[in-house]
Amino acid sequence: MTDRISIISAKLLVKNWGTLSNVTLDYRHKSGTVQRLEREVYDHGSAAAMLLHDPARDTVLLVRQFRLPPLLNGDAPDLLEVCAGLLDGEAPAIAVAREALEETGHDPMDVRHVCDIYSCPGSLTEKVSLFLGLYDQDTLRHAGGGLEHEGEEIELVELDFSQALAMTRDGRIVDAKTIILLQHLALQRA
Repeated sequence: MTDRISIISAKLLVKNWGTLSNVTLDYRHKSGTVQRLEREVYDHGSAAAMLLHDPARDTVLLVRQFRLPPLLNGDAPDLLEVCAGLLDGEAPAIAVAREALEETGHDPMDVRHVCDIYSCPGSLTEKVSLFLGLYDQDTLRHAGGGLEHEGEEIELVELDFSQALAMTRDGRIVDAKTIILLQHLALQRA
């Protein structure tokens, strides 16, 4: 793959919603020493996420939904997050607009790309494209709530921006993409 890394083998362990593979590679250190490593890598595709902000009222629209991994880790399973979803073959800007409409019922305005992130690059291939978008009473198209056939049961949560930002500090918001987007918005305002 590069002059430092040679993939020796990739063994598919599980294929379901995503794929889990065991990858064996030779990694050449700066010293020239080559070390054989094995890593499990999970791939379920890349995603896009958007923070919806109403600047006139200084509110943000978040979603609360069930997430199994926090429950398995001993934490509360209903996370407060920005709207997000997998790309499903679409460009990130198109996918995130679709997800915003499905989850919140809003067709966002003035959508701007912020950055792309790997939230867990040690084991996940998922790259998440982050966006900011505007919403107000004129962007509402339907009640939102997600798609039941995808197992979604989404609660909409509108918060004052300052309250949402405070929730990143006191642990009520722990989702990485949400924290990044709220902090990005805070930096834009400074």
